[in-house]
Amino acid sequence: MTESPPGPWSGYQEGLARGELRFQRCGECGRAVFYPRLLCPFCGSADPAWETAAGGGTVYATTTMRPRDEAPYHVCLVDLDEGFRMMSRVDGVAPDAVRIGDRLRLLIVEEDGRPVPTFVPAERS
Repeated sequence: MTESPPGPWSGYQEGLARGELRFQRCGECGRAVFYPRLLCPFCGSADPAWETAAGGGTVYATTTMRPRDEAPYHVCLVDLDEGFRMMSRVDGVAPDAVRIGDRLRLLIVEEDGRPVPTFVPAERS
């Protein structure tokens, strides 16, 4: 029995392990595809190709969660410069300080032994 090729999720995870935020771009319609998929969700093509994001983005939406008996944290949607949106968080600032329109840069951190894409304000180098 031959082993099947790794699925799109494993390609995404392998990129994170190398410090890269990978996404796909459809070879038919040219649109950015994220999360990784076998077929383009826009045109149905089976021709998505891997690309690596440069890591710049803008906060599209943000909310602060305030769980009982825990510290507040936020969740945000980030529009990446390459044309896709992803859910993440902004590290290094108070949850209430994240604003729509803030420029961000990618920071991959390790949590529970796995690489996780997060962001920091762009002006921090």
